[in-house]
Amino acid sequence: RRETSFGKMGLYRVRVSTGSSLYAGSINQVQLWLVGQHGEAALGTRLRPAWGKEAEFKVDVPEYLGPLLFVKLRKRRLLQDDAWFCNWISVQGPGASGDELRFPCYRWVEGDGVLSLPEGTGRTVVDDPQGLFKKHREEELEERRKLYRLALLLPPDSWPHSELLTLPQYQCLISFLHHRWGNWKDGLILSVAAAGICDLPVDERFLEDKRIDFEASLAKGLAELAVKDSLNVLTCWNDLDDFNRIFWCGQSKLAERVRDSWKEDALFGYQFLNGANPMLLRRSIHLPARLVFPPGMEELQAQLEKELEGGTLFEADFSLLDGIKANIILCSQQYLAAPLVMLKLQPDGKLLPMVIQLQLPCVGSPPPPLFLPTDAPMVWLLAKCWVRSSDFQLHELQSHLLRGHLMAEVIAVATMRCLPSIHPIFKVTPYSRLSCLPLCAPRHSPTSGGPLSVESQVWGEPTSESQESKRLVIPHLRYTMEINIRARTGLVSDMGVFDQVVSTGGGGHVELLKRARAFLTYSSFCPPEDLADRGLLGVQSSFYAQDALRLWEIISRYVEGIVNLHYKTDEAVKEDLELQAWCREITEMGLLGAQDQGFPVSLQSRDKVCHFVTMCIFTCTGQHSSNHLGQLDWYTWVPNAPCTMRLPPPTTKDATLETVMATLPNFHQASLQMSITWQLGRRQPVMVALGQHEEEYFSGPGPKAVLKKFREELAALDKEIEIRNAKLDMPYEYLRPSLVENSVAI
Repeated sequence: RRETSFGKMGLYRVRVSTGSSLYAGSINQVQLWLVGQHGEAALGTRLRPAWGKEAEFKVDVPEYLGPLLFVKLRKRRLLQDDAWFCNWISVQGPGASGDELRFPCYRWVEGDGVLSLPEGTGRTVVDDPQGLFKKHREEELEERRKLYRLALLLPPDSWPHSELLTLPQYQCLISFLHHRWGNWKDGLILSVAAAGICDLPVDERFLEDKRIDFEASLAKGLAELAVKDSLNVLTCWNDLDDFNRIFWCGQSKLAERVRDSWKEDALFGYQFLNGANPMLLRRSIHLPARLVFPPGMEELQAQLEKELEGGTLFEADFSLLDGIKANIILCSQQYLAAPLVMLKLQPDGKLLPMVIQLQLPCVGSPPPPLFLPTDAPMVWLLAKCWVRSSDFQLHELQSHLLRGHLMAEVIAVATMRCLPSIHPIFKVTPYSRLSCLPLCAPRHSPTSGGPLSVESQVWGEPTSESQESKRLVIPHLRYTMEINIRARTGLVSDMGVFDQVVSTGGGGHVELLKRARAFLTYSSFCPPEDLADRGLLGVQSSFYAQDALRLWEIISRYVEGIVNLHYKTDEAVKEDLELQAWCREITEMGLLGAQDQGFPVSLQSRDKVCHFVTMCIFTCTGQHSSNHLGQLDWYTWVPNAPCTMRLPPPTTKDATLETVMATLPNFHQASLQMSITWQLGRRQPVMVALGQHEEEYFSGPGPKAVLKKFREELAALDKEIEIRNAKLDMPYEYLRPSLVENSVAI
């Protein structure tokens, strides 16, 4: 016998872990093979996987295998194909002194094809000088070419001879295939090519616990909406206190505080710093050109200039809404404004509004009125309501949907197209359950039995012929594809929630998203640069800014630790063609050529890789959390964030309570806003906090030590925020690591 410390002949201990979600087990039998550098051994049909269990067996292998590279598995169907969710397979041996290796899976196994699981150590092409995984990488990429060929629906004779392509040539082919991306609406950044949930591969969909909770909460919300509608349909709706009839008490202590204090200027200003949308506020460097002062406003102008000189003048400009066509709901015209708010930062940290302008000035027309805190109470309150409604529109569409959900989807799809499952960036990138794409699209769905749509053929469903392409399930974008499709088919679709109750619905929301694409700059996704650009560094009352910087730094150190394990020099970065293709795919394809907005088309150093990957992870975790978690707190009391406005913006200062009530949403619109806010903004019972995923995608002590340090730093930050919040009148928790979800999953 050849005796080595690793891979000699002898006894192996094999453990197989099955997922704990409903239906994760299988009645089908599973056959395994061990594949080493020098040989392969069939282990026979060994188990029927049981739900939530870990099976273990020992096998004597007479052949010399050498260092183990893969575990191959095949699920043999009996009378029917019973899908199996495999977490991982570990192999220890040969003998009791042999090393234990982990082969991650974390996916559904369907059909009866053979699936190869590489050992969990992340490897770039440069890390594999002997080419031990070269065939696996190339077969994975080759099968994607077949998938893209089907997607393009081109005749074979019009396609390049893909079997002659080298890996570098294939990276160029990816650029040629840029139109394979889905396109929800012309002019928007690209998305996954799936028209509905059924078009997604099974691994991209909610697991049963998540699906049941999501759909049950939706049913509950709609049921309560129906009850409230029936109770209020004949009642009078003419006082602000009437909104209490639909207010869901007990859902959020901060929401109750908002209900009681929403008229206060201090709370109005606080929301620009730490509310649901902290992305709009910036320190003024000059008075905005649109701020035209009517005669008699010289004192106001002097006050603003004084604050400007002292560096305490801030602004929130909603010009992006100017000219957006407002919705028509049940034959009733709705209205939009494009406000400008000027605020001053006081020594005690309070941010107070000084003046509100609701519309941009028009050439040849008198300047629009400027609303002041000294105006009549209802006049000033109505002006603030218009600002809050405008903030609702920009928050939900620009900050939340576009910069959170759709940006995360671009990262996920680019990862699927460009990085093989063995790549270390694939393992660390916030990549969702997109990892299980099959190699060839089947003619019928294995779950429904029905014919697949073109989109499903593009992205595919697992089949017996295609298991080889299924890849690791990476934690940081879990459920992103499904939640985005649910948004596109329910919230912002034709006759969706936006069309029913939101003033930007009916097409205005799509136009707003198109306009907002021009503001997707690389620096705006990186808190150190973004906060510096907006002048928020050092603002002690901006808890969003403080927590965002700390969280970014922790994620950056985590990424740096992983990157430095796999890239020893900047030259190794430049030589990684897969990494370069991934970066280019995000910028040139998914973001429609965003290099003019600062996004890189290549990564030329380890520092650049760390910065780019940190941006990806922060966008899909902390940034989304900061724009998502505040919805229940700030939007449940509808007058504080009206989803629509039913009268035009005022041009005079004669508003009354009747004017305010006639402008704010009616009881049905308010009830639906509260229902959706509760469903999407509530704390999710099925939730994985940042960095706390149970899946292990890396092997070896190095990556595990980096992850351990990452979790320790997250826990320390969480404790610091908890201590700070205990001293605050209004705690800020939206970037607290224990509440930040590990992916864009809701």
